[in-house]
Amino acid sequence: MPSSPPPSFSAPYAPDDRAMATRLLQAARLDAVQEARIDRTATALIDAIRANDDPLGGVEDMLREFALSTKEGLALMVLAEALLRVPDARTADQFIEDKLAQGDFVHHETKSSAFLVNASAWALGMSARVIQPGETPQGTIGRLTKRLGAPAVRTATRQAMRLMGNHFVLGETIEAALSRAQPYSSRHRRYSFDMLGEGARTADDATRYFNSYSSAIEAIGRIAGDHPLPDRPGISVKLSALHPRFEAVSHARVMNELVPRLIDLARQAKSYDLNFTVDAEEADRLELSLDVIAAALGDPSLAGWNGFGLAIQAYQKRAADVIDYVDRLARSLDRNLMVRLVKGAYWDTEIKRAQERGLDGYPVFTRKAMTDLNYLACAQQLLAMRPRLFPQFATHNALTVATILELATDQHGFEFQRLHGMGEALYVKLGEDRPDIAHRTYAPVGSHRDLLAYLVRRLLENGANSSFVALAADETVPVSQLLRRPADIIGRADDASHPNIPLPRDLYGPKRKNSRGIELGERAALAQLVSDIAAARLPVAGSVADATESEANAAIMAARAGFKHWAATSAEIRATVLEKAADLLEARAAYYIALLQREGGKTLDDSISEVREAVDFCRYYAARGRELFGEGKAMPGPTGESNLLRLRGRGVFVAISPWNFPLAIFLGQVTAALMAGNAAVAKPAEQTPLIAAEAVRLLHEAGVPTSALHLVAGDGRIGGVLVTHPDIAGVVFTGSTEVARTINRALAAKDGPIVPLIAETGGINAMIVDATALPEQVADDVVTSAFRSAGQRCSALRLLFLQDDVADRMIEMIAGAARELVIGDPSDPATHIGPVIDAEAKQRLDAHIERMKNEARVHFAGNAPQGNYVAPHIFELSNADQLTEEIFGPVLHVVRYRADRFDQVLQSIERTGYGLTLGIHSRIEDTVEDTIERLQVGNIYVNRNMIGAVVGVQPFGGHGLSGTGPKAGGPHYLARFATEQTVTVNTAAAGGNAALMSGGE
Repeated sequence: MPSSPPPSFSAPYAPDDRAMATRLLQAARLDAVQEARIDRTATALIDAIRANDDPLGGVEDMLREFALSTKEGLALMVLAEALLRVPDARTADQFIEDKLAQGDFVHHETKSSAFLVNASAWALGMSARVIQPGETPQGTIGRLTKRLGAPAVRTATRQAMRLMGNHFVLGETIEAALSRAQPYSSRHRRYSFDMLGEGARTADDATRYFNSYSSAIEAIGRIAGDHPLPDRPGISVKLSALHPRFEAVSHARVMNELVPRLIDLARQAKSYDLNFTVDAEEADRLELSLDVIAAALGDPSLAGWNGFGLAIQAYQKRAADVIDYVDRLARSLDRNLMVRLVKGAYWDTEIKRAQERGLDGYPVFTRKAMTDLNYLACAQQLLAMRPRLFPQFATHNALTVATILELATDQHGFEFQRLHGMGEALYVKLGEDRPDIAHRTYAPVGSHRDLLAYLVRRLLENGANSSFVALAADETVPVSQLLRRPADIIGRADDASHPNIPLPRDLYGPKRKNSRGIELGERAALAQLVSDIAAARLPVAGSVADATESEANAAIMAARAGFKHWAATSAEIRATVLEKAADLLEARAAYYIALLQREGGKTLDDSISEVREAVDFCRYYAARGRELFGEGKAMPGPTGESNLLRLRGRGVFVAISPWNFPLAIFLGQVTAALMAGNAAVAKPAEQTPLIAAEAVRLLHEAGVPTSALHLVAGDGRIGGVLVTHPDIAGVVFTGSTEVARTINRALAAKDGPIVPLIAETGGINAMIVDATALPEQVADDVVTSAFRSAGQRCSALRLLFLQDDVADRMIEMIAGAARELVIGDPSDPATHIGPVIDAEAKQRLDAHIERMKNEARVHFAGNAPQGNYVAPHIFELSNADQLTEEIFGPVLHVVRYRADRFDQVLQSIERTGYGLTLGIHSRIEDTVEDTIERLQVGNIYVNRNMIGAVVGVQPFGGHGLSGTGPKAGGPHYLARFATEQTVTVNTAAAGGNAALMSGGE
């Protein structure tokens, strides 16, 4: 390693759009002569694109034929992404029918003459004709099989998908790809090979990807020829493929484990003098990626080699800062580096993540023209840094190409890049007109099953309604429209942000603010938070004394006395008090995070989420309270009378909260009762009284009268005293079903008015996964839901139903991902799983685990440190009836099911008698809709996302879900007159943002 440390990278995570636009707009103008040359060059390239008569066709042809704004286009995308990984005929048939029914493929009139488009359209149209209109999926499959239609449909549709795959993948193996590329390779036509696959979830995944890269480097190196760099082939490497926990909070582990792997691959590439490019990752991994790259580059064994490179995304607002950093890094090591400038591939992910995390802004631009503008500014920056940096401009946009050619007064020392299957006509024309300009083809290598998910991402990335690729081949679009400069499209700095994409803070409109979060991938923000947590001066444990029975009764009476004044306080004032409480809580987040870690055993990310949910509860009930408890609603007066409907408080509510969310649920219960005009007597869980005491203190400081809110600490005996008191007006409870039933019986046995019980209990929460689901997505959701928070969420996954055709692969990946979780001190940011709440909980879980080891098949049994820690376990049951009660900890139970017995899965879930949460992983709409209709469940999480760009929801919603406010099925106490159900559907990257995409091209 070098004797001196590399330069550090530091830049604001989400700079203000207006400030950036001001700078970029000022630097964007060229003189009239330059602009005229750009127009001439770009027009010639556009004419070549429109005159292209490629008999096969490319991505542009597919986008024109099946636009993402059409039902046919979206149906094709989903089919392409998932069909080839579905192993069984029954599920494949249902999937095909489901998607073909969403578009009018029968009457689709093909516009393109390209063979690829025509063959795909013909196959899909033929398949759609076999499926009779009006038939239900369940009935159709059976009838198709009888008349031998299903095999034909299946074969034709799969062949259409394979045809696409064969055209857009260079080869299914590196050897095949090299053989196909070699006739087209030359000094100015180069290749960079990309080994396809999702990021590693397991150690075995990381090893497999490493070996794949290593084998590819050997194969590429053997045929690379004798041209010097940059006229040599290359390989692209994803850091997330080389480590299963490539995340900022695992920084030390990543540096210790991933850096040596990257150095090994880089040494191998150096031995053949290849171009070795580290691909770009999402914004929250940027700083970690740069740390890994800097550490690898500094290894003495790589000295003197100029083939190392990295990709930089121009849709990230920090792109210019990254370029400056890379230049400083190269200078400090006396090295030349290659830099691939792309527009960006994960725009939808970045937008959703920033919204969910409640960040102050977006790390990417929300208008595509701003991305294009920044790209050109970054290009100019890179051109000025030659030869220290060798720019590689990845674009399919004729205007961008023409502008870069104008900016590069010296036409050497850089290259263009394109995706295999895209931009062919543009670069053929460029090669004819400028034979000395080099371009490199970024070529995917891998199986068609992996390729098609990659292709869908590229189509989504480049298929925005306003994108150049989508418009260039459409001769109805004037060339002048394609020549509009990004600066002219933006116009003013005030218009740099997209008007339909509010800042994360303003996600819910003017009525309430989103809770503020933190990006743990921003080193400065994480360091400050950790420092603030360490500096927090917490109250001494045990400082909250348990109440006696007489003290509990006295609290009820005092609350009853305070009710009248609080109920007479206007809804506006009550709402303002709750909003002040939210602001105080947000301002003191580090203090409450420290409390949650100390008393609740919560990890850093879980603590952040809980504080945010508590803030959301306060603001949500304040906003709803203004609507429901204002001046009242005028009702009809049939005989001329005046009728006014008003809601008012009932009296004293007893709020009994659990230990698993001692701040969020506690405040959710109490603030709902208070906003409705009730007085509240709050009894927290006996394990977490300090958090409750500090929450009550905060509410009092915010303006809740001490007479209207009282804290009564103690065990279940004290809770019994409170709920049986004759003067209470209601009880709100979150906890076990057993205790809820006990409270219900106690209330029913009392004389006097019948008071409401609002109860949220846990349950045997299930998830259903069919063969269309993407294993990586399933593994992410299952591990998060079943094992994070030590499995102690009310909404945590307990029972996983896997279609047996894919169960082995799914279980292997889930178990491998669980093995990578760190169990230990919750105050350490690198910890994924903290302790269970107490020794009693650990004993119950240990007893269940021992029983399961004798009664079920063990797929994974983790190791836990000493103390109240329980490691993740995965057991396979012979049937769901073996699980008769909720197991409140990191224990997952798996049941296989046959596709033709899906109804039995729904029956099994119904028999549990629980209905808090349900997860569904399926691309088949009818499966999703039938399940939702059949099962009476409060929160349903549906993942039918094509790519995995989901962020913003944890499986099942519920507690711990930050940034979205309270979920239905949870403690909604203001006005509940019907059974509530929330269905959260993960459709990020499924085409809904096609008109807004900010990357690509």
